[in-house]
Amino acid sequence: MNNKIILLADDDTDDTEMFCEALADIDKQILYYTASNGIEALNLLAELDESPKLIFLDLNMPVMNGWECLKLLKKDKQYKDLPVIMISTSSHKNDIETAFSLGAIGYFVKPNSYADLKHILHSIAENLETGLKDAIMNLQKKGFNTIFGF
Repeated sequence: MNNKIILLADDDTDDTEMFCEALADIDKQILYYTASNGIEALNLLAELDESPKLIFLDLNMPVMNGWECLKLLKKDKQYKDLPVIMISTSSHKNDIETAFSLGAIGYFVKPNSYADLKHILHSIAENLETGLKDAIMNLQKKGFNTIFGF
């Protein structure tokens, strides 16, 4: 199998529903899994037969936040090479720099617009196999000020 699998860890059910709806609209072949905290995300990863092509981690979640989950992923030889994009409502420069220093490939500020979310996810989904970092950088160059690539 070589499925397009995306894992989203976010405790906000409204954001999760909107995210999953956008992915379903973009590509029916994408399999997406959701977790409401870092522990659930790690447990789900261990249960999957195939690793996701991309993980989105929310910064602020109960039980285990995105920072702690990212640190554990990058220390684990099985998961350290999985691309991770941190997501948050915060656009603080310090958070963006921390995401980079911990090994994320990007930082995504949750957009207010469903159309913007869908456009960004479409570009990312088209480049899951190769060119993911370039796709993120191109979105940033096109003026999407909600996504930052490293």
